[in-house]
Amino acid sequence: MNYLLTSPSLEDIIRLLKAWRFWVLGAIIGAILGAALFYIVPPPYRARATVNVDFNLEQAWPQETDRQQFYYLERESRKLEEIAWSDEIMSQLSSQFGITVEDLRNNKFQLSQPAEAGWHFYADDNDPIIAALLASAWAEAFVQKVQKVVAEIDTGNINQFVKLEVTQSENLPKERSIPLSGYLLAGSTSFLTLFVFVMLFIKPKNK
Repeated sequence: MNYLLTSPSLEDIIRLLKAWRFWVLGAIIGAILGAALFYIVPPPYRARATVNVDFNLEQAWPQETDRQQFYYLERESRKLEEIAWSDEIMSQLSSQFGITVEDLRNNKFQLSQPAEAGWHFYADDNDPIIAALLASAWAEAFVQKVQKVVAEIDTGNINQFVKLEVTQSENLPKERSIPLSGYLLAGSTSFLTLFVFVMLFIKPKNK
């Protein structure tokens, strides 16, 4: 027990470095196990739809400073993000696909949202076709809702100069949410970490 609580000595470090063959072996074993896990219990597919968001700064703030334009971008982006995750859109998609709102928000959907230009709407599902349909439906519902809000000028929710367009909603790219390389790296790293721990903190028999 005392050996486990002491810091590694120079001799321990040297012993660890000399055991490089086991490092390689551990990395290979970890990678094999990671690959096996990937194929036995694969991650869901992920599809991506894209909406182009144009805030039209020149028209919205023609005479304002860069700081005010930055605040405008940040404020309008937050509003759009709230709409993307709104109860109305989530409930609409929940009814359409038979998936609970909680599952959509926590497990199915992810939003990659820059300040301007392409907003990426990601959807995960074990069926790549369903993943693509979910992503496309979310992007379309988002654009329709924002356009409706912009048309209601009196509400003042979204600036009237904001323009949206769904640029990718068909033949969407679909791939695993976590690539095989991620499993290989995680397996290799885990086994290397375990090996280092064993070599540094488990006392050899000859001591």
